[in-house]
Amino acid sequence: MKEIELIRLYYYFCEYYERELRWYNQRFSNNSTPSNEKLTDAELLTIYFYCRRYENKHLKTEIYDYAKRYLQSWFPNLPAYANFNTRINNLSSALNALVALQLDELQVIENQFISDISLIDSFPIILCSGKRQGKVAPELSDKSYCATKNLYYFGVKVHAIAFSRKKKLPLPEFISVTPASENDLTAFYPILNKLLNRAIFADKAYADKALNEQLMKDINTYIYTPVKLVKGEVPKIRQFKKAADDLFSTAVSTVRQPIESLFNWIIQKTDIQRASKVRASAGLMTHIFGSIATALLFWLF
Repeated sequence: MKEIELIRLYYYFCEYYERELRWYNQRFSNNSTPSNEKLTDAELLTIYFYCRRYENKHLKTEIYDYAKRYLQSWFPNLPAYANFNTRINNLSSALNALVALQLDELQVIENQFISDISLIDSFPIILCSGKRQGKVAPELSDKSYCATKNLYYFGVKVHAIAFSRKKKLPLPEFISVTPASENDLTAFYPILNKLLNRAIFADKAYADKALNEQLMKDINTYIYTPVKLVKGEVPKIRQFKKAADDLFSTAVSTVRQPIESLFNWIIQKTDIQRASKVRASAGLMTHIFGSIATALLFWLF
């Protein structure tokens, strides 16, 4: 067992919990008090992330079984599985805040590699296929089509903006979650004004000529996307511009490709897209932000 890593994680979460995370997990009634107070939230986070980061256990049942077998001497007051599962889900808001803290910490550590080129894209979290009626977290998820996987699904989308880095994975800057059907560009609006003096590379879903003109005027930022066909354009004009448009589209796609590698890396490290066993809204948020926080721990530890 990796005792040093376990102790290091424990001190890491004790510090973050006392500094900020505890404010996202306050309990306001006697009925919401956990039945086993002897295991602290910091210890619970340590168990959860140790199993995910170092033991490749991502389902809560796998995490609990591993803790019961091998971490009992470190955490003798481990509660029953039902209590463990409920308390992890109750930390969903704290995990959201944890990801924000980790992103800030990463930007401080990797400051010398931050550039003015940003990449933006999204990937789906699938709760069930489109052939079924989705019933989990209806206030957060809905039905949409994923062109990459060529399927209809019920779920949500994770949106990310990341700094481009030469010969390295992009460094995440902002991460958000929206219903699956929400347009990528619409999800991008709330943080547009924070992206000053940027060259942003994205796919065709983010193409908007009027928005680009406004961004250049207001914050000196421009969104580069592959060329989108214009409805009703004369075929001869389209053919005349085809070679230049294809070269430009290829160049944009080449620059933005690393964000696809970032998503694949997160999926490989955390199995974030396997959400078919999620049964509640809090569980869905715990699964998503717990997975992202786990991925960021690979950078920090």
